[in-house]
Amino acid sequence: MFIEYILIFIAAATPWLEIALVIPLGIIRGLSPFWVMVSGFAGNLSTVILLIIGFEKVKTWLAKRKEKKGETENERSKRSERAHKIWNKYGLPGLTLLGPILIGIHIAIFIGMSLGAKKNWTMLWSTISLVVWTLTFGILTMLGFDFFVRN
Repeated sequence: MFIEYILIFIAAATPWLEIALVIPLGIIRGLSPFWVMVSGFAGNLSTVILLIIGFEKVKTWLAKRKEKKGETENERSKRSERAHKIWNKYGLPGLTLLGPILIGIHIAIFIGMSLGAKKNWTMLWSTISLVVWTLTFGILTMLGFDFFVRN
């Protein structure tokens, strides 16, 4: 059973899976909601920390990758466009708080830092965001699952 929580940690640490998917699936699977939320939060936060610390290296790697593909700096994805709109309207707090549900926390952090956000503020707001969304997804899943089990 311990292995399942390690898998939750690894899945949550994987960009694009996010806690929005991993936490509900773990709880629906019948695992302890508390430990699913703890391992999901820890997994997602671990890669967030790595991204913030290694931001410059990741930015350089992505630029080289785009260069090889022949893409220009001006070409933006829909996610990137959405993130820029959020940034312009709400700043770093809005970007990190809305990131997990709209574009993914990793993309939100990368874009925020690309636009000049400081590492310490990015870490603070990312952690707050992950706590809020971990509790939200966990509690809503427990309430919803409990609702369906009782009926």
